[in-house]
Amino acid sequence: MPRAIDFHVHLPITEFMDGAIGKFRAAAEQYFHAQITLKDAEAIAGEYAAQDIVGVALAFDAETATGQPPLTNDVVAALVRRYPQQFVGFASVDPLKGQAAIDEITRAVEVLGLSGAKFHPNLQAFAPSDPQFFPLFARIAALKIPALFHTGTSGLGAGMPGGGGVRLEYSRPIHLDTLAAEFPDLTIIGAHPSWPWEQEMIAILQHKPNVYNDLSGWLPKYIPPALLQEAAGRLNHKFLFGSDYPFITPDRWLQSFNALPGWSDAARANVLWRTGQSLLAHTSVGQMTFGEK
Repeated sequence: MPRAIDFHVHLPITEFMDGAIGKFRAAAEQYFHAQITLKDAEAIAGEYAAQDIVGVALAFDAETATGQPPLTNDVVAALVRRYPQQFVGFASVDPLKGQAAIDEITRAVEVLGLSGAKFHPNLQAFAPSDPQFFPLFARIAALKIPALFHTGTSGLGAGMPGGGGVRLEYSRPIHLDTLAAEFPDLTIIGAHPSWPWEQEMIAILQHKPNVYNDLSGWLPKYIPPALLQEAAGRLNHKFLFGSDYPFITPDRWLQSFNALPGWSDAARANVLWRTGQSLLAHTSVGQMTFGEK
């Protein structure tokens, strides 16, 4: 009976830290004030089991724009197969690869059994609202899986000359508004508190039923107050727990979250697991019984 679903879990393994984000690793560690230690699958699963949390493990492919090798869908799928009660896997495809990306997301879901799609528009150098990518999102909608998109500023490239070439504009939430309008059957999750465009995210959450927001990447005490107010109040049903492990660990995030004033027990439960469980209804996690602890 897990107590929470962490919607934003990066794997601190060589393929991610020294591969997919290799040239951005040092800047990200400085940005988060965290020195990341590489771990194996058993250690990562053990951490999440000890905390009674199900993790959404994310693949990562920004190869075209960055030249870095991907953390492949096969690696994430192997983790999920090994620890099916501990992890759900979200695939990553590089939109700039065109038809190959469409073919890969199909394989990732239908063959590998992954349960969602993860995009990082900044590192992948694309705007989700660009119609050239609509065939990919049409395929994801047809597969009936959620799509999660990085929004707001990014620790990847922060402080590097030219921000490492990373363009923040690609991660404005307003791009997701266009996508939500074009694909009303596609479940869209904006990752992170979207700063400095959190007001855009609030407007989209209020307007588009198929858009949600995970609160990863920031300790709750630092999340913009307007967003926290909505998360605790009228838009509570649109928010999800995410840590951004390993840069922020679930225990640190939850400690900060539990200290927030003005939250009802029901509102906390919605963010920690209820809403996430409904979005993952097509997975084994959707059938789990969650305990309010």
